[in-house]
Amino acid sequence: MARTGKPYSEASRANALSAASSFFTYLDKVSDEGVKNPFDAVQRPYIDPDYSPTPGYTEQEWATLVVTARDHHRVAAYRQRAYALLLTLYTCCLRNARVEDLGYDKGDRVLHLEKMKGGGRKKKPIPPVTWDALQDYLDGREAGWLFCTASGGQLDEPAVWRLCASLAKRAGLPVRGPHGTKGDAVTHALSKPDARPDKVQRWADHKDSRTTLRYNKRRELLDDSPATASAQTSLAHWRTTPTDARTPVRALTGPRDPCCYFLRRREAFPERGEGEST
Repeated sequence: MARTGKPYSEASRANALSAASSFFTYLDKVSDEGVKNPFDAVQRPYIDPDYSPTPGYTEQEWATLVVTARDHHRVAAYRQRAYALLLTLYTCCLRNARVEDLGYDKGDRVLHLEKMKGGGRKKKPIPPVTWDALQDYLDGREAGWLFCTASGGQLDEPAVWRLCASLAKRAGLPVRGPHGTKGDAVTHALSKPDARPDKVQRWADHKDSRTTLRYNKRRELLDDSPATASAQTSLAHWRTTPTDARTPVRALTGPRDPCCYFLRRREAFPERGEGEST
């Protein structure tokens, strides 16, 4: 049966091709006669590593989301869980663990993680605000999944995705999944004046430093774009130049020219101050 509906994204097609190719690579290794990989000749979609369709939140927007989880979640009984989950996502770059993993080491509250992404063991420090939120949510519980359903099962990724999307809608923010929260945490950490990328990399559990720096590069593409500075300079020039000096320019431009648009707006609203939006 032919597939219908919206086509797969380039990232989805690249992941599917990679998985299929890896399977034939495995068959080639375990087969006595060897198996030729038919996907070696398939052209892969190009994925720009500096682009992400996931919308990022500012620190103020992130604070709004957290307050929404704590005070305005649709189901009041789950507000403590939502609040603790978001803080754990943001401050620990972690989605789930077990209550038994909570511990104490050298004056710090930590999570003893036996299995990390890519293997290995690690202790994750828990900031006081996150620890307090976890204790309020757990309410004395000493076993089971750190974030669980009403029946005690693990709060899986689809459920966390739906929770994040619901809270974003209620807060009036762009909808996205839980991985966007980790992206925000890394981006906000890297934007600090004294940020050290090597520390952020270890905190975010990135094996490759280029993965960590990619978050910073995406931020710079937006926050430090030359287009923003150029637009501000041009607009300041048009606001401070007398109308008579701009009249000849208007005569030389067409009705759809951007300069003509700004001139018409300036003449229509002469009372607007320099700091107001046009």
